Amino acid sequence: MILDENYIDNLKEYFQSGQMYEDFEYSSEERRYEILDFLEKVIELGEIADETATQIIFKNTQLEGFFNKNNQK
Repeated sequence: MILDENYIDNLKEYFQSGQMYEDFEYSSEERRYEILDFLEKVIELGEIADETATQIIFKNTQLEGFFNKNNQK
């Protein structure tokens, strides 16, 4: 898997600039649902990234078992 930082940077700029908000405002109802679905996927991806980062950071430490136990709940 190749990590594409440019895509992430462009996406971040798109969110922060207000362009996505503007696109949403002037879009058809169908396009608005597409934008909302996209945002939902980005939010889910953020949650997965957070979980993955936690696992990477705490691997082979005493806290690894704690986090693994909590993720199983």
